[in-house]
Amino acid sequence: MVATAKFGVSTKGQGDARDVTEKVAAAVAASRSRAGVVTVFVVGSTAAVTTIEFEPGAIADLNGLFERLAPRAGEYRHHLRWGDDNGSSHVRAALLGPSLTVPFVEGALMLGTWQQIMLIEFDTRPRRREIVTQVIGE
Repeated sequence: MVATAKFGVSTKGQGDARDVTEKVAAAVAASRSRAGVVTVFVVGSTAAVTTIEFEPGAIADLNGLFERLAPRAGEYRHHLRWGDDNGSSHVRAALLGPSLTVPFVEGALMLGTWQQIMLIEFDTRPRRREIVTQVIGE
């Protein structure tokens, strides 16, 4: 059985992180599957999905890493082509990736105690993101 659902998340711009674990768990529950996997996918090329301990220090550390890897003030050919300022956004999102797959058993996500599913915004402006979940289970 495959069940697809969508939900929206508003962000504040580059570096903003949103815990979407409860919304993903709700999609699994709505599917009525007891065991399987759920894929979480953000639509767009300037945001990403991952797991992390969702606390301010860990979020700051992750954002600091991306600032070192793909600095916002860096030179990007994307800026030259489109006349915008989000070249770092595209690079950061490509490094982390748009999706994550999480197993579930007895209807519960198999996440660790300190592990949450996070949407991270890399675009340089606030956005309304669409998240797609696809549950494959029985």
